[in-house]
Amino acid sequence: MIPKDHSVKNMEQNETQEPLYTALRPQTWQEYIGQEKLKKSLSIIIEAAKKRNDVLEHLLFYGNSGLGKTSLAQVVAKEMGAKMTFCSGTSLERSGDVASLLTNLEDGEILFIDECHRLPRGILETLYSAMEDYKLHLVLGKGPMARTMDLSLPRFTLIGATTKMAQLPAPFRNRFGAIFQLNFYEQRDIEKIVERSSSILQLQLTKEAIAAIASRSRFTPRVANRILKRVRDIATINEIGLVNEKHAAEAFGFLEIDELGLEPDDRKILRIIIQKFSGGPVGIQALAAMAAEEQETILDVYEPYLLQLGFLERTPRGRVATPRAYKHLDITLPQKDLF
Repeated sequence: MIPKDHSVKNMEQNETQEPLYTALRPQTWQEYIGQEKLKKSLSIIIEAAKKRNDVLEHLLFYGNSGLGKTSLAQVVAKEMGAKMTFCSGTSLERSGDVASLLTNLEDGEILFIDECHRLPRGILETLYSAMEDYKLHLVLGKGPMARTMDLSLPRFTLIGATTKMAQLPAPFRNRFGAIFQLNFYEQRDIEKIVERSSSILQLQLTKEAIAAIASRSRFTPRVANRILKRVRDIATINEIGLVNEKHAAEAFGFLEIDELGLEPDDRKILRIIIQKFSGGPVGIQALAAMAAEEQETILDVYEPYLLQLGFLERTPRGRVATPRAYKHLDITLPQKDLF
């Protein structure tokens, strides 16, 4: 049976955290803007499970950071009328951790694991039987005296979120009933998100200011809300009632965000490729060393958006800066040797 409790348990949040952290998160399908195809498919799965009075199948969400995977999971929990327990893949280190977590779930409860590609192999193997048979296989003792015991679990739903789909082992991926990719948002959807968030923040913006914020959001709701909060700071300090594009530009200025949403580190990476490596190709190790950044940071934070803009190309030999990157940085594109 599906529990009637609509509350959400979050293992990492408490009452002392900033209310705005959760206030800007959508709570219903109507508030969750964008990702229309995904929402349509997901709503069918949810409605079918509710009509059967059954637990929801396990779901996997993947995509870049800040696209709304956690918010989507919370909306799913609300739609199912189910509790949700939140944890991160880095917080589960031993099989005993996940055993304790699973045995404390209620029937129909949703377990959300963020960054599930970081789960240790032992944890994944424990989850295989839990997801498929709702059983926990425990090994008691060591050596010749060791014995196994099967422990029945509540019929729960696992929702996994990851930014690195390729790092998930196939046996784990295959146990999800549906897998959904979250894509970068359209400009018009980001504008709607900014408009909704500004209403929650009690901040009045002109249409031009909303469009300016959206265009610098990297097509990502989390970034849009972060910029919006800084615009609110400008409005608060200067006691501005209606924020226009000029006021918003002050926030863009101290954040050093250009008209396409590139920040100083984005431009630094492009300049390194162009000026230190003659536009590329350059391998990720050399690029990370020169930029004094971790390889994962470049791959997860900077590169996806630069690829989306068409400023970078991946080749078998490494990263190459495109003519668009030269133009945006106002750097003369070198003439190719014609002979």
